[in-house]
Amino acid sequence: MMTRLFRPSFQLPKWLPQRRTWLKAMHWAMVPMLIWFLLVTPDDVLPFGPKAFQAHSMLALIFVTLCLLWTADYMRRGLASRPGPKLPPWARRAHQWMHKALIWGLFGVALSGFFLGLTSFTLLKAGGFLPIAPPLGLRRANEIIGQIHIYEFYLLALIAICHAAFHIWRHLRLRDNALRIMAPKRLHPFL
Repeated sequence: MMTRLFRPSFQLPKWLPQRRTWLKAMHWAMVPMLIWFLLVTPDDVLPFGPKAFQAHSMLALIFVTLCLLWTADYMRRGLASRPGPKLPPWARRAHQWMHKALIWGLFGVALSGFFLGLTSFTLLKAGGFLPIAPPLGLRRANEIIGQIHIYEFYLLALIAICHAAFHIWRHLRLRDNALRIMAPKRLHPFL
């Protein structure tokens, strides 16, 4: 039960979408971006010119913004998902752990990106216009943080794959509508 101190002091307008609706939209918007950043690095984009690099950087800014929004929502209101009544105890723990690992992993990717900008020799701008952090010119720290950022992102992708596999297992084995809850309504007849 929430104490009076942590209870929201205002009501959101009724015309705004419900929490689950916009979390679902954010979830599906982040999937193709996650795949894009797994397959395409900034070095892959550079040969196509500054506009391609700018587009890649803008996509990264959108991804990081969504990561931070999701983390802020989690910190304010906790997990939006519930494990479901058909899950065995080990799966309930795995469900909660995976969701928390994804949210904190997304935050960690955004944070390590900030530290990359902070330790850089030049001022990096997200999307070509938003300064990431004042550059301190710390070469060795930048190399270490760069490696952490890369490994962290691949670990996050692995957790996302395990998360998807878990929900597919739930849908096929337990038949608990786990995929219907997150899938767009147009796909419901196929699930």
